[in-house]
Amino acid sequence: MEPSIVSEPYGEAAQRARCAGRTELAALLRATRARTLRLLDACEAALGPTLRVPQADGLNPLLWELGHIGWFADRWVARNPQRARGTMADPLAPLSPARQAARGVDADALYDSSAVPHEARWHLPLPDLATTRADLHAQLHDTLALLARADATEASDAGLYFFRLALFHEDMHAEAWVYMAQALGIDVGETAPSPAAPGERPLHLPAGEWAQGWPGPGFAFDNELCGQTVKLGAFDIDAHAVHWARYLPAVRAGAVPLPRHLRHEDGQWQQRVHGQWRALDPLAPACHLSFHDAQAWCAWAGRRLPTEAEWEYAAHHARGFAWGHVWEWTASTFAPLPGFSPHPYRDYSQPWFDGRPVLKGASHATAPHMRHPRYRNYFTAERSDIFAGFRSAGPGI
Repeated sequence: MEPSIVSEPYGEAAQRARCAGRTELAALLRATRARTLRLLDACEAALGPTLRVPQADGLNPLLWELGHIGWFADRWVARNPQRARGTMADPLAPLSPARQAARGVDADALYDSSAVPHEARWHLPLPDLATTRADLHAQLHDTLALLARADATEASDAGLYFFRLALFHEDMHAEAWVYMAQALGIDVGETAPSPAAPGERPLHLPAGEWAQGWPGPGFAFDNELCGQTVKLGAFDIDAHAVHWARYLPAVRAGAVPLPRHLRHEDGQWQQRVHGQWRALDPLAPACHLSFHDAQAWCAWAGRRLPTEAEWEYAAHHARGFAWGHVWEWTASTFAPLPGFSPHPYRDYSQPWFDGRPVLKGASHATAPHMRHPRYRNYFTAERSDIFAGFRSAGPGI
């Protein structure tokens, strides 16, 4: 499965998904689960049924990941007595015990990412793979049954909020499986397609204003609300993410370190992709770069990273602005927009307003219905395991 690179300017697939009714939402939930299980099959073939992986900061135990995906959907859909209230639901309301009891284990003690420390996840008495698969099947069955029975009130934006949240949460974990598989050298059948030849001329945008924040009905993540208007000076911005042919001269000059998964051997640059060394495509976007790598290249090239507002403005207004090959580091800090209020899943945004940068765009591993130019991604600045690169900008600010 290779999700197509974004070709529409405004992320129509993501727009539809955020406003999806019961029928389309059910289809998306099934498709995302099918992708999760395909990724699982590839990892099981490589690792065996224990899915054992080394303990590392950029990884999670894959068996834990599976259980967490099902637990999260159950916690916010089947077990949530205030499901129909959407963002007004009380996250501390007592949960329905039925699904928890059916598991025969205390799933909250095993899979709650807010309560179970990362390093502890390798030492938990997790159910085996067959049991976890069966639990995932039961969870999706219950979720779809509740969705099908939703009345008019429950089929409103508020009533569908947690179904959509469960969908997007699983999509995020599916992308994490792909970059974890890359780190482990496992081929899961999802590789970046060859990009079109990028243009070298930057795009020029006049001074203007940009309204940040989710503008319409449907689902929104809490960090996309409520919004603000940003004044922008005239600026230029690359039409494409910086590709290897532009990036590698800075490596040869010693201005930036040798990127992850790259080597220079027998006079040729090579890239390790899912465990195999391949000739590097010089026109492919530079990937597996940290925020610090992106900043160092910009300093070497006399450029800068665009701000989040500039990136969004260009994505909506600049003809020829291509995105969706790699996540792109920006100069902006992940922070609440004015009027921010945390949604019931309190740990989605609020704990991470800690100075980490915003990334914009999408990668080849991002589900099409997750790709929207207003979506705010965020990782710590040192991360280079994710499918991240950057584009550069000039003047403005």
